Amino acid sequence: MSQSIVVQEKERTEGVALAGAALAPPSVRDLAVARMSNYLVLAKPRIAVMVLITVGLGFALGTRESVFSWALVQGIVGIGLTAVASGALNQWWERETDGQMVRTAKRPLVTGRLAPLEALVFGLLLGGVGVAYLHWQVNPLTAWLAGLTLVAYTLVYTPLKRVSSVAVILGAIPGAMPPVLGWTASGRGLDAGAFGLFAILFLWQFPHFLAIAWMYRGEYARAGLKMLPGGCDQADGSPNTPAGMLAVVYALLLVPVSLQPVLVGLAGWVYLVTALGLGLWYVRSAMIFQANPTRATARGVLLTSVMYLPVLLGVLVADHVLR
Repeated sequence: MSQSIVVQEKERTEGVALAGAALAPPSVRDLAVARMSNYLVLAKPRIAVMVLITVGLGFALGTRESVFSWALVQGIVGIGLTAVASGALNQWWERETDGQMVRTAKRPLVTGRLAPLEALVFGLLLGGVGVAYLHWQVNPLTAWLAGLTLVAYTLVYTPLKRVSSVAVILGAIPGAMPPVLGWTASGRGLDAGAFGLFAILFLWQFPHFLAIAWMYRGEYARAGLKMLPGGCDQADGSPNTPAGMLAVVYALLLVPVSLQPVLVGLAGWVYLVTALGLGLWYVRSAMIFQANPTRATARGVLLTSVMYLPVLLGVLVADHVLR
């Protein structure tokens, strides 16, 4: 009997302690960690990392010296700051539409964990510092291109998404710039090599993005974002959507364009064979999607695209360096 009373008293004491802990205000450290995590989400780290990887590959293709150099570090720092600024300013622009889509409804600006002014100041500050750093520590050409990329993404592509699906085409321009920025950061100019890298990234984006836009067409339509051409903007998703057809067209165009680095002497037969194989694989996945547009076939295009690009650029750099 006395043992039961002791156990009950212990459970009551522990319950009071837990309740007190739950009611206790968060510490300064907890608040700081939470705020930093919110800013990390604002920075879109996964996209920023992918951007910097392509920057590094562009640098490796353009440099006439060692790939592992201080110039690469400086380029990554400056371009990384502008990439983070783009992500933050994009979320500042789209805080209202993000709240209407399931996959973005938990972003800090939507939930109120960060104030819009905080995001705006964060983005403008990092963008300005990044462009200035590139101008003084890398070269003016890279700084200008990074600044124009930031402006095109935040002031052209992002707001135009509510107006016309043409935004997708214009948005592919800043999306294709990271390897070009790496190329110019190495000291090279806007020559045939830079154009080839830009063209590959420009065309690669369309099947990739068309698949995403088709998969989430209902959410985009409800949010008022015109991400697909023609009747594809309807929330019910028209079965005769041209998304699959357009994905095939762009994938076919990418095949000969992806061979351009061989023509300008950046790579040899190893890259040539790889580019042809990857290109035909990309076309095949797009054709499957075009013939039977379903979520599964759209996801197939998406998965193919995310494997295509790193393998293609990785083999391109390896073939270039080892030649």
